[in-house]
Amino acid sequence: MTTVHEHGPRMNLWKLVPEVYKGMAAFEAAASKGLDPVIAELVKIRASQLNKCAFCIDMHLTDARKMDIPRLKLDLLDAWEEAQGLYTDKEQAALALTEAVTRLDGGTPQGHYVPDEVYERAAKNFEETELAHLISQIVSINAWNRFQVATRAVPGSLRDKSGR
Repeated sequence: MTTVHEHGPRMNLWKLVPEVYKGMAAFEAAASKGLDPVIAELVKIRASQLNKCAFCIDMHLTDARKMDIPRLKLDLLDAWEEAQGLYTDKEQAALALTEAVTRLDGGTPQGHYVPDEVYERAAKNFEETELAHLISQIVSINAWNRFQVATRAVPGSLRDKSGR
């Protein structure tokens, strides 16, 4: 049964297609292997911000807090380029790549690609296999975001309070 609420979930997709959830969970696990957990979490939060996925923002901010990622890094993530000295070169390269892959606009109206300078910056900061994991992590969180936004998944923190 599909339920449409102004601010509630449309469906429990994972209950309806558990094999898709299992596949996504396996993809996520494979993507994150060999990737710095702090960078992985920053990437998940930033992509989720860009995709306006409240469910994933809530989940990954909660996870990041448990990992003791500094609060200021989390608070300023939406403006990471302006927060000089707060993020490492490697984190900045990962965040730039996250934005390019998530948006896929190439920075111009004509292009749908990751700009060479963004990719090269990431390639300078990540060993090739690690870069492959980073790209996979970015693709994975974008897929999770799209599932959660499409079904209007209720963030865990709100669900816990509302009883939904």
